[in-house]
Amino acid sequence: MKFRKKCQTFATFLFAITISIAANIVVAAESTEITHLQKRWAEVNYQLEGKIQLSAFEQLVAEADELTEQNPGDAPAWIWSGIIKSTYAGAKGGLGALGLAKAARRDLDKAVAIDGDSMDGSAYTTLGTLYHSVPGWPVGFGDEDKAEELLLKAATLNPGGIDSNYFYGTYLLDEKRYQEAQAYLRKAQQAAPRPERPVADAGRQKEIAQALETVQSKL
Repeated sequence: MKFRKKCQTFATFLFAITISIAANIVVAAESTEITHLQKRWAEVNYQLEGKIQLSAFEQLVAEADELTEQNPGDAPAWIWSGIIKSTYAGAKGGLGALGLAKAARRDLDKAVAIDGDSMDGSAYTTLGTLYHSVPGWPVGFGDEDKAEELLLKAATLNPGGIDSNYFYGTYLLDEKRYQEAQAYLRKAQQAAPRPERPVADAGRQKEIAQALETVQSKL
């Protein structure tokens, strides 16, 4: 993917992360702080717009940073911090979001170091999408080989997941590997519904359908 296209699609891919990983996470029942971040994230992402949304994301980032400071050994806390920063970057858009994307990568790397398998490997999905969407050197850290490695690892860890399959499928679509993309997108489409996340499932299924339409037009 050329640099110019990377810049143009940077905000789009990061915004997609907002629905992806958070929707895929199984929150630890004992962590009221994680549950709060999860619920607040959904409110900010789905119900707010414009400057109000950006302000709310900024506050949510502060809350996530406080949680990781208090729980430095908790992988889910770091995953959520990475998700929130990625989402905020997507909402801001453009190269100005690179700082947030880099901060998200640092948080997710910490989560992987603690327990990469936590939350069905959600950190790998987020990281893979970041490596795929962020411009490469010298501007950013984008790396297509690294992106596929991480996205495939996430799909392997969570073979029935709606988001792990969707994001690897869209990566394959961008790489014009249409037959492979179709297979993973269909897996995502057939993923078991999550009763606790109807809004996220509905939004993701619409995106899956759109991606499959694109694939069909290319085959």
